[in-house]
Amino acid sequence: MELDYYILFNTHTDGLLLEKRLKENNIKYTITPTPRQLSKCCGIAIKYDREDEKAIKEIVGRYGINILGFHSLERKNIEIRFI
Repeated sequence: MELDYYILFNTHTDGLLLEKRLKENNIKYTITPTPRQLSKCCGIAIKYDREDEKAIKEIVGRYGINILGFHSLERKNIEIRFI
């Protein structure tokens, strides 16, 4: 089972603040719509690599960034068939 990892936020502002700090620290991330299976929060989430989670938690704490939490979601493998 493959997992994707997300950080969720109450507001877009919080998400963009963390994005700025991740960029400053050269941590790879993607801003993505919040997966509906996880929440109906502000609409954006940050998708990150699991190996960066400790560094991201340190940044969140150091800068007092408000987050809803760190979450994982099973990656859906979509099979496309051509007939």
